[in-house]
Amino acid sequence: MKILLVEDSKATAMVMIARLESFGHEVEHALSGLVAVESFQKSTYDLILMDIEMPGMNGFETTTRIRALEGNEAWAWTPIIFVTATDTPTNLVTAIEAGGDDFISKMAPEGVLQAKMKAMSRIAAMRARLAQANRKLQDQANRDGLTGLFNRRAMDMQIDSLWDRATSIAEPFSLLMIDVDNFKKYNDHYGHLAGDDCLRAVANCLRDTVQQVNDDKTTRGAFVARYGGEEFAVIIPHAACGTHAGLAYHIVEAVAALRLPHEKNADWGVVTISIGGVCADPASGSVGVLFQKADTLLYKAKDAGRNRAELD
Repeated sequence: MKILLVEDSKATAMVMIARLESFGHEVEHALSGLVAVESFQKSTYDLILMDIEMPGMNGFETTTRIRALEGNEAWAWTPIIFVTATDTPTNLVTAIEAGGDDFISKMAPEGVLQAKMKAMSRIAAMRARLAQANRKLQDQANRDGLTGLFNRRAMDMQIDSLWDRATSIAEPFSLLMIDVDNFKKYNDHYGHLAGDDCLRAVANCLRDTVQQVNDDKTTRGAFVARYGGEEFAVIIPHAACGTHAGLAYHIVEAVAALRLPHEKNADWGVVTISIGGVCADPASGSVGVLFQKADTLLYKAKDAGRNRAELD
C-alpha cells in the first residue's frame, strides 16, 4: 500500500516508517496537518495514518479537510486510522465524526499493527477494483453504442469546458459538422443492418483520420462524436484557423477512399460525406452560434453536389 503518515514527531515517525516498510508498504511522511492536506491534493494514497495532537491543525481538523477534498464518489474514499497514545471514548467519537475510520495505539504490538495493515490492504484492493469498474461504466455512459464514439451528451459536456477555456484566453476554436450523403436511400436500398455497418465504418474512418492529425501535432485534442443519426461532429480546440479546412478535405477524401458501395448516391456510386466547417478566432460569445453556422454550411455542401466541404 501507499501510506501517508501524518506525525509531527520525527522520532516517532522514523519508528513507524521502519515498521510499516518492513511489512512491504510505501510510506510518505507529513510533519503537519497542513502538509498532509497539500500532499493529499497532489497524490493518492491507500491509507492515511493520522496523529491527533499536532500544533496548528490537529488530526481531527486535518481529517475533516481531507474528507472535503474527496468529493461524493464512494470509491474515492480513503481510510483514515488515528494513531494515538490516548484512545479515550471522547477521542473515538470525535475521530469518527471528523471522518476517521479506526484507532490504533502508537505502541501497538507488531502483530496487531501487521493485522491492521493486512485488513487495510484488502480494502485498498477492493477500492482499486471499484474505481476501475466506475471508470469503465463512466466511459460506457459517454460512448455511442453503435460507433463507440463520444455520444452527444459527452460531446456537449466536453465542449462546455473547452469553449469556456477558449473564450477565457481568446484562442481559436473550430468545428466540423458531417453528414453521410443520401443515407436514407442507403438504408432503403441495403437495409438497416447494412446501414449500421456503414455508420461504423465511417465512424472508424473519422476517428482514425482525426487521430492521425493529433499524432502529427497538427491539432491538439481534436475528437469525433456522433451528433445523431448519420451526423457526426469533429471538435478542434486550440488549433489555428485554417487547420480545420485541411482536416475537412482530408476526411472527405478518406471516407470516399473506403469505396463502400452506394448505388443510390447520385453520380458517386460509393459512400461519401458532406462537411460544414467553421472557425472562431478568437472564440467568443455562444458556441451555439458556431453550430448554427456549421450546419448552414453543411447544407450548402449538400446543395452544391455533396462529397465536399464548405468552410468559413
